[in-house]
Amino acid sequence: MAVRKFKPTTPGQRHKIIGTFEEITASVPEKSLVCGKRSTGGRNHVGKMTMRYIGGGHKRKIRFIDFKRNKDGVPAVVKTIEYDPNRSARIALLYYADGEKRYIIAPNGLQVGSTLMSGATAAPEIGNALPLENIPVGTVIHNIELRPGQGAALVRSAGNFAQLTSREGKYCVIKLPSGEVRQILSACKATIGSVGNSDHALESSGKAGRSRWLGRRPHNRGVVMNPVDHPMGGGEGRQSGGHPRSRTGLYAKGLKTRAPKKQSSKYIIERRK
Repeated sequence: MAVRKFKPTTPGQRHKIIGTFEEITASVPEKSLVCGKRSTGGRNHVGKMTMRYIGGGHKRKIRFIDFKRNKDGVPAVVKTIEYDPNRSARIALLYYADGEKRYIIAPNGLQVGSTLMSGATAAPEIGNALPLENIPVGTVIHNIELRPGQGAALVRSAGNFAQLTSREGKYCVIKLPSGEVRQILSACKATIGSVGNSDHALESSGKAGRSRWLGRRPHNRGVVMNPVDHPMGGGEGRQSGGHPRSRTGLYAKGLKTRAPKKQSSKYIIERRK
């Protein structure tokens, strides 16, 4: 995976840095695993705008991703590595030995033709999904479940990885990408390796139009509004805006918004930085 820079032949090309797509092997998704996606434009069921700065964007299709990896003991061959407009990572199409096809998030280093397996008996190799209790300590993992059978909820975006650091009774201690260290039940599944497309963090859109293609409309800052519209608005000339805060008055820098009595706090050993 690499990135491309461009000669500044236009203002939009000057700062544009995009991926090379060299690892992608198919341009059309598997028809049985996609469906249409309606965009809301940030409106609810009565047509009222409930989320600002959303609208437009290219038409997309939803790819059904297998986050549960519950076909235990059935080998699968990687047929293609594909682009997915709904996420930063690439996806891989698996052909299972019993004829079923499924998409998974493509880990770093996964090659077309590789054989993958899930379940407690699978080897701890890249792309295989195992319960945490069967993964060696120190292994780099992604696609981690929070509850057994729920499906992967953590560490799914491009270039991310977590590490299994130790075991404590029926729990495993995981170091997450944010720096948080927490316990997760050993029965939960995770996939070996890190998520692919790690150069995604180096990309730069180069122009406002690329944001519009992604469905992001122009976002105006609170400081340029009037006092009636935002706590940071108003003032003669350019004012700093006072304390950074949201439109509803919540402080934006350093205010802890996590519920103090949240049930899952007892599993967090070390908070994120």
